[in-house]
Amino acid sequence: MATVEARLALSTAHFRHPGVLTPARARQFDAELRGAFALAADAGMTTVDTSADIPEAEALVGRLAPRERPFRTIAKTAPVEGGVAAVVARARRSLRNLGAPRAHALVVSQAEDLLGPDGDELWRALMDLREAGLFEKIGVCARSEDAPVALARRFKPDLMQLPVSLLDQRLVAGGELQALAGLGVEVHLRSIFLQGLMFLPSDGLPPELAEAGPRLSRIRRDIAEAGADPLQAALAYALGQADASHVIVGVASQAELRAILAAAAAPAPELDWTTLGLNAHEAEHVGLWAAA
Repeated sequence: MATVEARLALSTAHFRHPGVLTPARARQFDAELRGAFALAADAGMTTVDTSADIPEAEALVGRLAPRERPFRTIAKTAPVEGGVAAVVARARRSLRNLGAPRAHALVVSQAEDLLGPDGDELWRALMDLREAGLFEKIGVCARSEDAPVALARRFKPDLMQLPVSLLDQRLVAGGELQALAGLGVEVHLRSIFLQGLMFLPSDGLPPELAEAGPRLSRIRRDIAEAGADPLQAALAYALGQADASHVIVGVASQAELRAILAAAAAPAPELDWTTLGLNAHEAEHVGLWAAA
């Protein structure tokens, strides 16, 4: 069975240059990310998840990740609205940005692209990239609202990335994670911190989520009474999903990655997880906010 660290996948979503950098700041920025990659490799993490929306992050992976211990890299597709040929060209550009002849996986960044008029053509083009040996696996990034099990039955992806968290347990409670595993789909969990919502105080919530404030306060209180903190609880819940092979976590620094590794390695708190999730209406509202 994979170690906790090997099940964690490092997201590059926060690997953005903070504005215009002087040469000294640029070196400092590179050194911080190079250290984060080295820390991840030393800890036993094996997978890096990138995004087509942030091409500079792909280039940072190609330039700063340790060559002697290469990560399995997951790339994402560009939106299909520019045409299938443009999606294929962007996927090939991702490999050039990564400085690699091939990558572990290519994931459709939004399931709507497969459900639209170009869906079948897009999927055939992605299968061709897999057959050409450019990507070992082809997957889909989906939401609860995309009916992921039906999507998997229709397209038969190698993997799916899904938003599952302590606060949004809909795909666990509804049996979708178990069903996908039964179909042989490799499941990766994303948005486990809901864009930091797990850590925001009730008075710091955006106005559109204010109604969830009292429920979030009770959840944090239950976590604290179990001797844990929100970071530890969020990771314990996600890593406790036996039907998921990977849990995707985003960091912007070595310190954040150290905190995640320490929390993931800590004993899971004794909590009744099913009582800690938001109700279906709240989870849908929060999930759509986090995905925006």
